[in-house]
Amino acid sequence: MSNLHIFNYLQFRYLLVVLLTFAGQNSFAQITEETYHKAEYFLSGNIQKEVYHLDVIPNWLDDKKSFWHQTYTKDGKRFFITDIEKGETKVAFDHEVLAKLLSEQSGGSINSNNLPFNRIQLNGDGALSFEWLNKNWTYADGSLESKRITAGSRDGSVSISPDENWKAYVKNFNLFVENQETGEEIQLSYDGRKDYEYASYWGWSDMVLGENGLRPEHLTINWSPDSKKIQTQIVDLRLAEKMLLLDNSQDDKFRPQLMGYYRASPGDTTVVMYTPVVFEIETKENTKFPGLSLPHFMGMYFNWDADSKHMFGTYLERGFKSFDLLEINTDSKEIRKVYSESSPTHVNNNNIFRRLDNGQFILGTEKSGWNQLYLMDWQTGKLVNRITNGDYVVKNLLKVDEENSIIYFEAAGKEKDINPYYSFVYKVNFDGTGLELLTPENAFHDISYGRGEDYFIDNYSTVNQPTVSVVRELKTGKIVHEVSKADISNLLKKGYQSPKQFTATAKDGKTTIYGIYYVPTDFNAKKSYPIIDYTYSGPHTDITPKTFRAGLIGLQQPMAELGFVVVTVDGLGTSGRGKAFNDISYNNLGDGTTDHVFAIKELGSKNKFMDVEKVGIFGHSAGGYDAGRAMLLHPDFYKVGVASAGDHDHRMEKAWWPEMYMGYPVGDFYHEQSNITNAANLKGHLLLAHGGIDENVNPSATFKFAEALIKAGKDFDLFIWPSRNHSFGRTDGDYFTKKRWDYFIEHLLGEEPIRHYQIQK
Repeated sequence: MSNLHIFNYLQFRYLLVVLLTFAGQNSFAQITEETYHKAEYFLSGNIQKEVYHLDVIPNWLDDKKSFWHQTYTKDGKRFFITDIEKGETKVAFDHEVLAKLLSEQSGGSINSNNLPFNRIQLNGDGALSFEWLNKNWTYADGSLESKRITAGSRDGSVSISPDENWKAYVKNFNLFVENQETGEEIQLSYDGRKDYEYASYWGWSDMVLGENGLRPEHLTINWSPDSKKIQTQIVDLRLAEKMLLLDNSQDDKFRPQLMGYYRASPGDTTVVMYTPVVFEIETKENTKFPGLSLPHFMGMYFNWDADSKHMFGTYLERGFKSFDLLEINTDSKEIRKVYSESSPTHVNNNNIFRRLDNGQFILGTEKSGWNQLYLMDWQTGKLVNRITNGDYVVKNLLKVDEENSIIYFEAAGKEKDINPYYSFVYKVNFDGTGLELLTPENAFHDISYGRGEDYFIDNYSTVNQPTVSVVRELKTGKIVHEVSKADISNLLKKGYQSPKQFTATAKDGKTTIYGIYYVPTDFNAKKSYPIIDYTYSGPHTDITPKTFRAGLIGLQQPMAELGFVVVTVDGLGTSGRGKAFNDISYNNLGDGTTDHVFAIKELGSKNKFMDVEKVGIFGHSAGGYDAGRAMLLHPDFYKVGVASAGDHDHRMEKAWWPEMYMGYPVGDFYHEQSNITNAANLKGHLLLAHGGIDENVNPSATFKFAEALIKAGKDFDLFIWPSRNHSFGRTDGDYFTKKRWDYFIEHLLGEEPIRHYQIQK
């Protein structure tokens, strides 16, 4: 052999070794059942049993100083009771004895590690009550008794007045009252008829079956405190158009079942309308307020003043660009605007509002650019003083202590050098002085406050810091009792690494955005992992988990277990960081994933195990739109997408959400940001999925998107689950969960999924 041949042979051997070494570092094992088992371990029904004392959700007892909660321990599901004054948390009852008694009386085999109920009632005499097998069970002193549950005495078709003298009801679409003592019936309205109906409402998921089916009956009555007046509404369906569905899944039908429901789309005029009306029982007089009529998707509710003369409430104009605080004098019929506010984009539909007994009210609005609290005068509507001030977001009122003029509230973004999404508890005086942080730990504080009055439960954690559950004194924030700490030893044995927090620079080149990424339990930094973006970039929420529970129980970790790095990020336009940050998405919902692209590229440049040439994306509902949009807006970046239950054209969505965040009236931007009108941009692999009877996001947009892809000559995949509504592919795992996994296994990982494998729970 010549020297040249020897040299070439040695070169070939060296190159072969290098290639084999490289392949060994970057290839993934063939997909086996064990691959699915790893992912199944992190489905919500399984993983919550693997973490002991994950958190505490209190159920307060009548003494307001003790509560029970249910959690998982090494002994299985357990109920605990906490006595705050004693500083004691203990098992609420003997689970083994009760399981034995239940087995004896039911004839079944009841495991003490998983008692067949999730709620209990602890009575003052020490007895325990719960419901199971359509019976009420009582356990006390080692004995067990049961009674068959009978139909409740409460009749939803009638409403009893506060003084119990009157019974209100609807007959032939008109409102009637009956004197409970004399039996005298009084008709209060006379012009009610089908489709113009008194004292009713249209429920979110109310269905009309068939072409001429009847809609579900509802009664809504708002009695004045003195029982002399009723405020209710007229439901006007005369011009309203239905959305339609076909249920092809019923076993006993060989023709599809037609289903109809009223859900307006953006810009529609053919909508269900509500008109408030007030009745006076003694005079039989009624007053309609047509000037306050609103589409039913806006909704309205008025509160009675204690004098039974005035009502008050928040009134939002269609388009959500303005709101008024109204007071109605039900004697003079005068409507007074107490306070008004408007925005060129949108105002919140859940502004903080609290009437005070001293003639003032507390208002939370974003008029400063940040949701802050203001003390206002009710009679003049003018500012008394600012209560809070700064570039942070007040999220919720816990308690208003009028006697001492103190407010306890939750807020995020105030503490420097801390994740701006982390929520903390503060207190402040009505005049804005004495602002004090009550929960100082650098973590997200998930608060439960209710009947405890003097105490609140604080579950504080981060995605990589297990939950610590404590009882705090409301006035001081002092920890008076530690209930539990999450035990994650089982996770650590599996090799679990908590999601990693990261920051990146947004598309504006200056704003810091926050996200997390997940890796599999067998993670190897020397390998190269495809990336999957889990998206739901709606402006009404921030989806990136902040707590240990949210980071653990979700769709991301099971997906990571298949051999991916899964990324979730809150980009510009999402919620929780002030109005300017949020308004970037106004008229611009279609650009939400651009920040994801920037974040993933920046993250990939710092972590060589991330393969930014193999990026996929998935999402559900608004996230389904995002996933489809991302595949069309960034077709060279996202190679694989799964878009489930997507609202692919906001003109076909339920009206309130797009009208609030996309804009009203409907403009060209709706057309420009539609997945349907941009279908020709598709390059990668796309799976569209929808529930056949989804009344939340009607499947028609997915069908139209599919039709547009067909017209554009684009290859794609379509999955319709005939019997499902909006709820599928969720954290507990189902048929579609595996289908979504397989789509990324095949098209992004480049492996062969196991056909016909069924998820094990």
